[in-house]
Amino acid sequence: MTIGIGAIHCVLPTESVLVQDLPEVPELGPDEAEFLKSSGIATVGVLEGRTAGDLAVEAVQGLLARLDEDTPGAPQRPDTLMLVAPRAPDVLLGSDVCRVQADTKLDGAFAFTVDGLGCTGSSAAWGLGRDLLLADPSRQSVLIAHGSRPTGLDRVRHPVTVIGDGACAMTLVRGGRPVLRAHRMETDGSFHDLFRVDYKQVPSYEWREECNSADRYRFDLALHSRLRLGRMVDEALAEAGVAKDDVAATLMQNVTASAYEFYESLLGLPIHPVCNEHLATYGHLGAMDVVLNLDRLLARGELRQGDLVLVLNNSPVAAWAVTLWEV
Repeated sequence: MTIGIGAIHCVLPTESVLVQDLPEVPELGPDEAEFLKSSGIATVGVLEGRTAGDLAVEAVQGLLARLDEDTPGAPQRPDTLMLVAPRAPDVLLGSDVCRVQADTKLDGAFAFTVDGLGCTGSSAAWGLGRDLLLADPSRQSVLIAHGSRPTGLDRVRHPVTVIGDGACAMTLVRGGRPVLRAHRMETDGSFHDLFRVDYKQVPSYEWREECNSADRYRFDLALHSRLRLGRMVDEALAEAGVAKDDVAATLMQNVTASAYEFYESLLGLPIHPVCNEHLATYGHLGAMDVVLNLDRLLARGELRQGDLVLVLNNSPVAAWAVTLWEV
C-alpha cells in the first residue's frame, strides 16, 4: 500500500510590499538592517485583515472545491483534519482547528492540531498522516492545512527571516502521487526557549519576538542542523534504497538565501531554484514553504513519473524533518 498526495491548494497574496518599506524598518538597529539587506528577500506578500485561521479556512475551501470538481456527485471529503499551528493562535482556550472544521463543513472529520514544531510542522503532519492511513484502513483521506501570518505587527524576524502571508491545504490518500517513500523527523528540546514572545504582559499590538541568543541560533543550532540533517538524509535515502545521485530535485523551507548555500555545501545537493524564487517574492511562509515549493515544482513539468524529490525542513524549536517523495 502506498500513501501519496491527493491534491494541494495554496493561497498567495496578489499584493506585496518591498521589505525596505516595512513600517518597522526605520527602527531597526545596524545588525538588523544588515540582516534584512542580505536576506535575499525583496518583497513579502500581504493579506491584510485576515487571521491565520481565516487563511487556513480559505485554503481548505479552495481545496475542497477542487475535489468536488474532480469527482462530481461523489465528493472526496477528508475524514481527518490536521491544522499545522500558526505562530500565535487566534483564540486561547478555544480551538482554531475546530473553527476551521466548522467553517469548511468537515463535520465528519476528526480535527486536531500539530503544534510546537514551527515550520517543520507541515513535514511532521504529512508523516503523521501517512502513519494514520497505514494504521487504520477505515480512514480514506487526511487533510493538512496551515495559515501564515506574523506573530505581531513586525515582519522582520531577526536573525531568522522576514514573514509573509499565505495559506495551504493538502490531502494524503491511498494511491496518491507523489508517493511518500521515506520520512525522518527529530526534535531537540534544549532549544525550546531560544525564541519567545511575552504575550501575557503586553497587548497584541506590542508583541515582539525575542531571541535570547543570536549566536546560539547562528552557531549552536547551525551545528546541530549540520549533523542531524546530514545523517537524516542518509537514513531516508537508505530506507528507500537509493543514493544522492538518484535525487532529481531537493527542496527546503525559505528562510534566507544564505541558508540554501549552507545546505548545498553540507549535503552536496543543489537546492532547486523554485525555493529562492519564492523566498525573494513572498518571504518566509512558515510551515507553508515546503508545501508551496513542492506544489510549484510539480506544476513546472520538469519531473517525470518515478523521479525522486527530497524535502528538507527545520525550525529553531529545534525540529528537523527529511522526506523523500516519488513523483
